[in-house]
Amino acid sequence: MNTMKVYVVSAEETIFSGLAEYLVVTGEVGELGIYPRHAPLITRIKPGMMRIRAAGAGQEELRVFVAGGILEIHPNAVTVLANTAIRATDLDEAMAEEARRQALESLADARSDMDFARAQGEFAGMAAQIAAIAKLLKRL
Repeated sequence: MNTMKVYVVSAEETIFSGLAEYLVVTGEVGELGIYPRHAPLITRIKPGMMRIRAAGAGQEELRVFVAGGILEIHPNAVTVLANTAIRATDLDEAMAEEARRQALESLADARSDMDFARAQGEFAGMAAQIAAIAKLLKRL
């Protein structure tokens, strides 16, 4: 079985570190499916759900919400440096809705272009997290 080393880290913690068969994440230009011996690449990632198939028989996909970051691919190793990363099992719909509400308030209260851009980024991240939660709930 072909595997690659995968590291998924955020400022808060290491979310995953181990061997994986593949990883799927949304890059700047669309969804990327990464398998062992992938061509080297560095790209920004968009907020959304990432899927990792850990190596080993019977392993289920690990789903992780990432709120943007950087993806670095080498032929036998992948590193995801996420701004924020939350395991799908730890996503909280009520908290995400509250954060979205606060981001909308920040948008309305923006006094400068910088404030507006910051609030817009927060809103986009929370909207992506809510969309990921909704998608997960549909699968249950």
